[in-house]
Amino acid sequence: MGLLSIARDWKRPARIAVCAALLLSPLVTLAQDEKPGIAFSMIAPGASLPPGWKNLPVVHGKPMTQYTLAHDGQTTVLQADANRSASALMHEGNIDLAQTPVIAWRWKAEKPIEGADNRDGSKEDAPARLVFAFDGDKSRLSLFDRASMEVAKRLGGQDLPYATLMYIWSTSAAPGSVIANPHTSRVQMIVVSGQPGDAGQWQSLRRNIVQDYEKVFHEPPGRITGYGLLTDTDNTGTTTRAWYGDIQFLPGP
Repeated sequence: MGLLSIARDWKRPARIAVCAALLLSPLVTLAQDEKPGIAFSMIAPGASLPPGWKNLPVVHGKPMTQYTLAHDGQTTVLQADANRSASALMHEGNIDLAQTPVIAWRWKAEKPIEGADNRDGSKEDAPARLVFAFDGDKSRLSLFDRASMEVAKRLGGQDLPYATLMYIWSTSAAPGSVIANPHTSRVQMIVVSGQPGDAGQWQSLRRNIVQDYEKVFHEPPGRITGYGLLTDTDNTGTTTRAWYGDIQFLPGP
């Protein structure tokens, strides 16, 4: 496949790793004493999002998902409202995976997205995702992957992450399934929610990022360059709502 074919492929829904856009804008570096993760529960509903968190477009020209702090009973959570939109709430990475390889979080999806299928590029939407972008040695990648990244850089103006790992809410595969992004194997998605009965229910989840990365990319992870969350409905042209609770990085296992 030539570069022109790759370019056409990546332009189609342009979901280049979620990722081209995840780092299009400079992200604010964490202060030395600031812990990674976020405690939405400690912020007042309706307040501004904390410094360092940016709502970044996944595809330029498409509507942005709206992220707001809202009440859930007596607790503040992040509410995500997507209306034919796609954008990611992201923070620059500053995580020592040797000390805190585990991610723990809560989320709730209002309902499945009608017609969504994360295996199909034209239907690749999810009501809730956690996203992690990683650095690495791109010279080790295949010629195809390097050519794809070069085309993506020309289209988006920025280097793509070496790899991107996502945890997703999806009904297109069973929990524990691994789904490669339809446009690049450098983005791998692990299904963690979406079973019958999950919709409308808070779920408390915990994953070992290092173990999951090694499972899907077959090598140890490099440095995390950015992390955050994403609710999107741009491909299916639908609406959805989801809520995210506190996100913590913890010691293993």
